[in-house]
Amino acid sequence: MDFPERFENLPLYAFSRLRELLDGVKPGGIEISMTIGEPRHSFPEWVTDIIVQNAEGFNDYPANEGIPELKREIVNWLQRRYSVSLDPQKHILALNGTREGLYNSLIALCPERKNNSRPIVLIPNPFYQVYMASSLTVHAEPYFVEAAPQNNHLPDFSAVPKDILLRTVGIYLCSPSNPQGAVATSEYWRELLNLSEHYDFKIFADECYAEIYRDKAPPGALEALNKFTANPERLVVFHSLSKRSNLPGLRSGFLATGPENLKRLSQLKSYGGAPLPKPLQYAAAAVWSDEEHVKENRKLYAAKYKLADDILSGLEGYSSPEAGFFLWIKVQDSEKTTLDLWKETGVRVLPGAYLAQEKNGRNPGQNFIRVALVAQQNVTGEALTKIRSFLDKQ
Repeated sequence: MDFPERFENLPLYAFSRLRELLDGVKPGGIEISMTIGEPRHSFPEWVTDIIVQNAEGFNDYPANEGIPELKREIVNWLQRRYSVSLDPQKHILALNGTREGLYNSLIALCPERKNNSRPIVLIPNPFYQVYMASSLTVHAEPYFVEAAPQNNHLPDFSAVPKDILLRTVGIYLCSPSNPQGAVATSEYWRELLNLSEHYDFKIFADECYAEIYRDKAPPGALEALNKFTANPERLVVFHSLSKRSNLPGLRSGFLATGPENLKRLSQLKSYGGAPLPKPLQYAAAAVWSDEEHVKENRKLYAAKYKLADDILSGLEGYSSPEAGFFLWIKVQDSEKTTLDLWKETGVRVLPGAYLAQEKNGRNPGQNFIRVALVAQQNVTGEALTKIRSFLDKQ
């Protein structure tokens, strides 16, 4: 039996690799998982009430592009957050989780050839795995650009060779970044928008961690687009309720883009999308309209930022994140550290090497572990104390 070859270079998913590494190995204590970015804070209690109140909607096929109430609250939120005014019908597409949009956007928008060559998609390294999968789906060549510490853990796309940029059809960028928690400045977005105009490609801005930050809200790509009057067709922005509102199981996200992009994205979703059930769309609309629970959520993360800074202060290789809820801690060997930490303490983290691709004989995640600050504060404190004690002995 024949199978397609397009995914032969796609590595085993990070969490599958982690299970292969740790399953069957006895932990050195009660298991504390710090691996997946799955928020454990409570979501707003009234979400369940809204779903029940609109339960008759389960009897209907839901609106593929999003019900009007949801899209209206999304543009209202974008206005409050980024001071941008968008038309819900021309610029917004509701998603069944942002991964749907991040994957399908290249399928809808990536040309088959560019300058008579196979197209290229630029991807930060480390990266969210769906970026690579989407690139291979459309037969584009993934080109990895290291998000180096000396560049504030953000990729320097302007340093990419000209011959590569001439073949580039799209760039993925996550800000605040997963896994490092780095934030792209307004100037960074301006330079990237200028680069996209000069070399004719699109920017896929993954901003799913934008509402988890310390004191100052991270600037957004839409904000920069508006400020610098750039072409809206150059940009597709993604947001989600998973991190903002502790609702990863609701599977509610959206994308915002120019009207021509939206036509093509909506057409693809009509054929192959998975719309969110109507009662869940009503719940999502209410969640986007409420900011109080988001403020309370940030307070919980602020306490854990402080906890991490207090426990890990002075640890060689520790850098406090600007935003998001991951720690990116430098170690000698990510896989060995993860295994030894598990065997000695029962704390489960993710090797940074599993989130990156080797390029020119080097994996930029090889000397890091990712630690998710998603558990309750007492559990987080216990795990971080064990990590600190373990690393001090290395």
